[in-house]
Amino acid sequence: MHTIESTTGLRERKKRRTRETLVRCAQELFALRGYEGTTVDEIAAAADVSQRTFFRYFAGKEDVALAVQRMIESHIFAAVCARPAAEPPLTALRTAVVECWDGIEEAIESAVPLELYVRTYRMIQETPQLLAAHLRRLAELEDRLTDEIARREGLPAEDPRPRILVAAFSGVMREVGKRWGDLLDGDMEGFRQRTAAYLDQIGPALAENWRS
Repeated sequence: MHTIESTTGLRERKKRRTRETLVRCAQELFALRGYEGTTVDEIAAAADVSQRTFFRYFAGKEDVALAVQRMIESHIFAAVCARPAAEPPLTALRTAVVECWDGIEEAIESAVPLELYVRTYRMIQETPQLLAAHLRRLAELEDRLTDEIARREGLPAEDPRPRILVAAFSGVMREVGKRWGDLLDGDMEGFRQRTAAYLDQIGPALAENWRS
């Protein structure tokens, strides 16, 4: 006899599978036809669901195109929140990103093949509508990270240091992301190493005399 808990768990697993299928089918179609050449109806048909079901999971084509990016952002924010309170802010940001990347890689590959995600990431960078939406989401993540750093350090809202630090951190992450897609061809270990190396340069780049 099924319990309420087992029925609820089965329902949640089914919903997760449907969502992952929609994401995978969308990214496969984007790779084949391009973003503009793909419709919501085609994504739903490829996933063997109705258009109505698609809209239960995603607001539209833009939303499903950015689904994996949202997942990555959630992993990073959760990792920052989990860092020990005694860690300096930049150390917490750096360590969170570097140490959570194995989990991010697993989460990506549970949804879509890594090669397909790399192609979608490049598509986001090359499609003005998607890039604008992606940057808006990154701005929202920056606000959340700023608030979290201020909370960790016990700082008032008007203290500019958390926002300055997060702006530098976010700029590094955007730069590494572009180079990862363009130059590293989706090499996750390469991404990790370059991220750590770039983040390690924030302090020296801001404080040192580059000509010395």
